[in-house]
Amino acid sequence: MSTTLTATPAVVPAARPTARSTGPSFAGLTALEVRKSLSTRSGRSVAALAVLVGPLGVLLATLTSGGGVAAAMALGIMGMLIALVLLALGVLSTAGEWTHRSVQTTYLLVPRRGRVLAAKAAAMALLGLVLASLGVAGAVGTLALFTTGVSWFAAGQAVVTVIASGAAFAVIGAGIGAAVGNSAAAMTGTYLTVLGILPVLNSVKPEIASKLDPAGAIVTLAQHGAATTPIAVIAGWVVVSTVAGVLITRRRSVA
Repeated sequence: MSTTLTATPAVVPAARPTARSTGPSFAGLTALEVRKSLSTRSGRSVAALAVLVGPLGVLLATLTSGGGVAAAMALGIMGMLIALVLLALGVLSTAGEWTHRSVQTTYLLVPRRGRVLAAKAAAMALLGLVLASLGVAGAVGTLALFTTGVSWFAAGQAVVTVIASGAAFAVIGAGIGAAVGNSAAAMTGTYLTVLGILPVLNSVKPEIASKLDPAGAIVTLAQHGAATTPIAVIAGWVVVSTVAGVLITRRRSVA
C-alpha cells in the first residue's frame, strides 16, 4: 500500500497596510496660512495698509518739511510704522482663529499644534518680507520723486532694516496672538505697551527703555546706529512671544 503525500503551500500572512500621513506638507501648510491671512477683509486691509503707509508717510513729511530729508531717518520712521502694521497682521493670523472659533477646523486638519504655529510663523515671516519690501520700495520711490535735497547716506542699511523688521514684527504678532487668543485684547495690550508704556519709560529711564523698545530699535538700526542692542531687542521679542504662544496654545482647550 502506498501513501501519497500532498504538499500544502505555506500560508504567508498578509502584509499590513502602511498608514500614510494625509496631512499637508510643511510648505503646503505654510502656503495655506498665507492664503488664510489674506482671505479676510481685515487681513487684506492690513496688508494694503502695510504697503501704503510708507510712501504716504514720506509724501506727507515732504509736503510739510519741504526737503532736506535724511533718507535713513525717514525710512527708519516709515519702517517702524510698517512694522507696527504688520504686527496686527500677525496677531490676526493666530488670535483671529480663536476669536472666530475657526481654530477647531485648523487643529482637526493638523492636530500637532506646534507644527501649525511653526507654519503660521513661517507664513508671517514670508508675508512680512514681501509687504515690507513693497512698502519700503514705495517709500524710496516717493523720496526720489517728490523730495528735494535728500541725503542717501546709510539708506541701504535702512532698507534692509525695514524689510527684516517687517518680517520680525509679523512673527512677534503671531506669537502674541497665539498666547492671548483674542485679537482685540492682543492688539490693545501690545500697542499700549509699545506706543504708550515704553515711550513713557524712555522719558524716565532711557537706558532701560533702549533695551526693551522694539519700535525704537528699528529707528536706531536704520540710522546706522549701534546694531548689537537693537538686533538683540527685536530678536528677544521674537523669541519670547513665539515661545509664549507655543506653550500657552498647547495647553489651551479648543472646545
